[in-house]
Amino acid sequence: MSNSRQPLLVVGGGIGGLASALALSQRGREVHVFEQAAEFKEIGAGIQLGPNAFYTFDELGVTEAVNELAAFPDDIIAMDAVSGERVVHLPVSELFPRRFGKPYGLIHRADLHRVLLDACRETGRVHLHAATQIVGFGDNGGSVRVTTASGEAYEGDGLIGADGLWSTVRESIVGDGKPRVSGHIAYRAVLRTEDVPLENRLNAMVLWMGPKYHLVHYPLRGGKLFNLVAVFHSDRYEDGWDTYGDPEELHLRFQGAHPHVLNMLAKIESWRMWVLCDREPVNHWSQGRTTLLGDAAHPMLQYLAQGACMAMEDAVCLAKRVAAQPDDLPRAFLEYQQARYLRTTRVQLTARLYGHAYHAAGATRDLRNAFLKSRTIEQTADSMAWMYDRKEIPQ
Repeated sequence: MSNSRQPLLVVGGGIGGLASALALSQRGREVHVFEQAAEFKEIGAGIQLGPNAFYTFDELGVTEAVNELAAFPDDIIAMDAVSGERVVHLPVSELFPRRFGKPYGLIHRADLHRVLLDACRETGRVHLHAATQIVGFGDNGGSVRVTTASGEAYEGDGLIGADGLWSTVRESIVGDGKPRVSGHIAYRAVLRTEDVPLENRLNAMVLWMGPKYHLVHYPLRGGKLFNLVAVFHSDRYEDGWDTYGDPEELHLRFQGAHPHVLNMLAKIESWRMWVLCDREPVNHWSQGRTTLLGDAAHPMLQYLAQGACMAMEDAVCLAKRVAAQPDDLPRAFLEYQQARYLRTTRVQLTARLYGHAYHAAGATRDLRNAFLKSRTIEQTADSMAWMYDRKEIPQ
């Protein structure tokens, strides 16, 4: 590799930004990562890791570190939140390794972020800049240049916008304004396992589906904690990920739910709330020496639990394309975009559809339950192959 090559610049130090920095550095590139927060850290709680995430961990060389921190449930269970009827039961601890070659896992978002952060530091090629807000950037054809709020400037071969749902880098390429507000609000909380009602203290990812609401709960950190996410339809809107929720509103929205749902909700005194947003899919998120990644490129609702997984897939694909075209980054960025956008578009649109199914009422609810119960375990697994199979992940 020519020593004259300049570093690559990544805006955003979340899971996607760090994964891209790690993947690029492993292919010999110097990378600068700019994070506007005071330190590199993640907010939120649990995330689900499909088999496709574990293929990505292999590519990034972090599988062992992830496995030490993840929980591996026995089952995925979907329940009707009104009747208490079991609708789906997947024995994933046995099924997924056999069908997809990799497990299904659960991890605290902060733990995954820390794994990627530590791996970036160990490379010696990733330079981390916390408390650094990027306020301007430009492409002169031969390089890119970013400027910070404090007046510093950095020059590089290419710019990767991994700055999330409200990406300023995206605005310069796509120009589609504010995100699309879904009308769904999520409340999240974490419980100590000993505080979880016995009937819900399962080594499983459990989904309770109700009319215009759902509840998800599952173990974290080796079963020491339980992650809870309660989602419901609401016109309330507050920007940001880390706003205190209103327990009174939450319990009002879940009126009529099964006692096992209500007992779980009653254990939480303080919730964090965020508004669920996405954007319309696009097929153009690269321009010259600038490209987008993760939520900056294709923000999606959480109903498929694929946001972080897609960002990490992006990172590996991008790094491979850059390595293959090191002297023509505009071409590498376009090839990365073309390899990824149909898959991420499918996830974005399917996540919206799943949101409707989770929150169905009346005849739609009856059809959902009847359809899901009619499928065999193998048929259900086959329906997930487009997301989870190794051969479906663009390289």
